[in-house]
Amino acid sequence: MKYCLPALVFLVAAALLVSCQGPAVLKPDHDYLEWEAYAGAKDGNRYSAGDQITPKNVAGLQMAWTFSTGDKEPRNKSQIQCNPIVVDGILYGLSPKSKLFALDAAGGTQRWMFDPAQVDTADGNRSFYQVIRGLMYWEDGADKRIFYGSGPYVYAVNATDGQLIRSFGSNGKIDLRENLDREGLENAFIASTSPGVIYKNLLILGSRVNEAPGHIRAYDVHTGERKWIFHTVPHPGELGYETWENPDAWKTFGKVNSWAGMALDEKRGMVYIPTASPSTEYYGGDRKGMNWFGNSLIALDASTGKYIWHYQFVHHDLWDRDLPANPNLVTLKIDGKEVDAVTQITKHGYVFVFDRVGGKPLFPIDEVPVPTEGLPGELPWPTQPIPQKPEPFARQKFEPEDVSDLTPETHAYLMERYLKIKHRAKFSPPSTEGSWIFPGFDGGGEWGGAAIDLESQVMYVNSSELPWSQVMAEVPAAVGNGNPTLPEVGRSIYLTHCAVCHGPSLISPDPSFPTLKGIGGRLTEREIRQVIDNGRNMMPSFRHINEGEKRALVNYLLAPDRVANTTDATSYRATERESVPPSPLNMASKRPPYVSTGLVRFLDQNGYPGIKPPWGTLNAIDLNTGKLRWKVTLGEHPELTAKGIPPTGTENYGGPLVTKGGLVFIAATQDQKIRAFDKNTGKELWSHELPAAGFATPATYVVEGRQYVVIACGGGKVGLPSGDTYVAFALPDNL
Repeated sequence: MKYCLPALVFLVAAALLVSCQGPAVLKPDHDYLEWEAYAGAKDGNRYSAGDQITPKNVAGLQMAWTFSTGDKEPRNKSQIQCNPIVVDGILYGLSPKSKLFALDAAGGTQRWMFDPAQVDTADGNRSFYQVIRGLMYWEDGADKRIFYGSGPYVYAVNATDGQLIRSFGSNGKIDLRENLDREGLENAFIASTSPGVIYKNLLILGSRVNEAPGHIRAYDVHTGERKWIFHTVPHPGELGYETWENPDAWKTFGKVNSWAGMALDEKRGMVYIPTASPSTEYYGGDRKGMNWFGNSLIALDASTGKYIWHYQFVHHDLWDRDLPANPNLVTLKIDGKEVDAVTQITKHGYVFVFDRVGGKPLFPIDEVPVPTEGLPGELPWPTQPIPQKPEPFARQKFEPEDVSDLTPETHAYLMERYLKIKHRAKFSPPSTEGSWIFPGFDGGGEWGGAAIDLESQVMYVNSSELPWSQVMAEVPAAVGNGNPTLPEVGRSIYLTHCAVCHGPSLISPDPSFPTLKGIGGRLTEREIRQVIDNGRNMMPSFRHINEGEKRALVNYLLAPDRVANTTDATSYRATERESVPPSPLNMASKRPPYVSTGLVRFLDQNGYPGIKPPWGTLNAIDLNTGKLRWKVTLGEHPELTAKGIPPTGTENYGGPLVTKGGLVFIAATQDQKIRAFDKNTGKELWSHELPAAGFATPATYVVEGRQYVVIACGGGKVGLPSGDTYVAFALPDNL
């Protein structure tokens, strides 16, 4: 069955919009001098009206204060991706171990600290160093609250003294595993990565999930009671249910979650929510169809959760093309008319622009034919949407002539690997022959998001320019023979849940993930079980896997060669010859016939990207015309620069902010610096070394007449050292 996406969406939207029209153009109703929400304000624009720091004086910026939390992971596996908020002169931020703190924003002096591990002392999930990108603030008179997630909980904390507000939810918190309209999620992995938004007295939340459903929910800020839910995998009778050919998809499939943040039009009462792909991520033979509302921007009535409109950016996603960042709300000037718009960046380096009220694209979008020869049982969607404008901010091809040639030896090494991957066309379905994913699985655009100058309507967005390979492997048929051995089941469980990060042979292809080969020499059997149940560092909990599967997985991790070297199943002890039923959580746990062999960056012998530079860029896009204004290299590898190679840029994580004063600030780079660029020309005007890489988005604010720029220095990605410090910069008093 085929679906005409634009026609259906716009017809439904038109029927539902009577109460949401509002005035033609809405002007901002706050001064943008504080940083009161994730991304600066609820419009998501990372914009500040601060104008004390300018292109003329930015070279004089100095370190104003630092604050260290002292809880980084000693093996360099923790991060801080937090974009702190500043309200009434108080800065609120998060540590690597999810501790919430309040500082004097002018001096960096600690006022209080809240540690969730001291509240939930029986919760074993605290070994999980969760990435939390921000906080939510709400006040009503003297009642001032901070809401944030840690593990499966969202806490309500008194913003004045750091005490838990026990009247909220269950003794101060809500459990995200509850109230999802599906049974059997008690042990599911669900967490809050990026903050939601608060509309009036409603706390609107997305989630990070492993295999559970990612439905959007709203809670009462006073009581924690769930007030509404929007099913991102539609239930029978709901819009989009027919886009899943499997009639039980709503019972069994998960994800389609909003992990990247939201944007809120407070005057209209509309919330804009980007979503991720469905499970399983790389094989969709059991979920044929378009799979609404996966990979979509959804506009909902913030009061009720009722559907208004949506647009799907990837149909039947097989490439993990989650929407990677919150949308941006901006008023544009299109053909001489002002239009309230919502924009959305993507991992594949595009910007989509829509009328905020009805969802009509403000620039044409083409449904482009794409390859459809998928794995057995797969039915890829035949077209994918590509906007004519704005111009893409990331390169869109990776051909032999694009392979890096830093040295002849490097080029030869890379070409040998390049030619082993068969498919190069965009949206080539996953295969055992392999496909190039470019921009890579982390983008292109990523969770750092985009900044928009509200004066000029120019968007600033950074991009990583790194190819990744996608190769699939068949799950061993022996697992389906009705009486598999314990090691056989263990290998199947490993391939299904672990190989994408740790590699199919227990050797990680990525420095961010540890190699598991020989893990028995580092951890005991009990310690391995604890990691599976509770997670560790960036690894989520897999508590939902049943006991038999966990035992089989541990057995395989401790003795993988028994599977590889043995052809006679009778050589195993009788106690090992047991059939292990799959977890009942969802279809993904039934072990799909094909799984990814790992998320593999294309790197040379020395760890540099296997594509010609630039490897990281900062881009300025005029949203009124859709044209790129400028593109500059972002970051460098100093050792290459010292050899006479022009700055290459680096893979980058974290986003920019833009100021009325004329500057774009961004850290994000592997060279552990923060930089300031002239927003009109892209010229780099200032940089400063950081104690650890600033893989986060900076914030800027004005307190007591002085403008500050602050960045969380957490490091910990792509093999870099971890940190636990926030650094603030300001001009000297005499400037």
